[in-house]
Amino acid sequence: MTTGSITALTLSAIQYEALDGGVAANVPEHIRLIEDAESHGARLVIFPELSLTGYRLDLLEGPEEWLSAADRRLDGIREICRRTGITAVVGAAFTQDDGTPRLASLAIHPSGAIEPSFKTWLHGPEQGIFVAGSHPAVLEIDGWKIALAICFDAARPGHAEWAAGAGADVYAVSAVYTAGEDHRLGLHLGARAMDNRMFSVLANLAGATPLGPSCGLSGFWGPDGLPFRQAAGTGTEVLTASLQHSVLARFRRP
Repeated sequence: MTTGSITALTLSAIQYEALDGGVAANVPEHIRLIEDAESHGARLVIFPELSLTGYRLDLLEGPEEWLSAADRRLDGIREICRRTGITAVVGAAFTQDDGTPRLASLAIHPSGAIEPSFKTWLHGPEQGIFVAGSHPAVLEIDGWKIALAICFDAARPGHAEWAAGAGADVYAVSAVYTAGEDHRLGLHLGARAMDNRMFSVLANLAGATPLGPSCGLSGFWGPDGLPFRQAAGTGTEVLTASLQHSVLARFRRP
């Protein structure tokens, strides 16, 4: 449970329709949307799975769309995070210093430091491209702990249980849920929140994807497992909520 003195955390879930053109085309849009989130008071911004390329695994056959921690193409996002004080979580194909290929959520902090989290439950063709992670990263912002999940991770109860055991207050999922997966999406996000008495947040890839059209529905679920804010459509949308420590405390009483 959160122990810091900050009783609320304002964060934005970005339902994002990735542009063609890979990292170079999508970085400027990420910067614009982080600025939008700042205008709503966000301290943390969550983007979808592979937001910097879209779910275009074919683009990853060469090295051009892979990122590293020192990649200068991230400088613009580093700068907007420094200027606003926001931590932004972006989705990318990521190469570790030792060459290990990861499907990652990269938390870019105001200091410029990058804190990566790797997808644990790879599926389909992902298994031939990436190496799976072992557990989610847990960010600490304003006294809150936020565990990062990527898509199919949220379908595995043990992933969120590990996060809860690490003290997570929020389970933040970057994903690609497509048309017809509305019910599945709701069950995953609601169950992970209710079973572990924490908030859950979804940033879903928007628009047309190689897996099919997005079903939208990015948003927020309370520790009762019920959604309290969701996207109205299936395009790009910034959704912001202020999560209250008092709500967690009520559900976590012995």
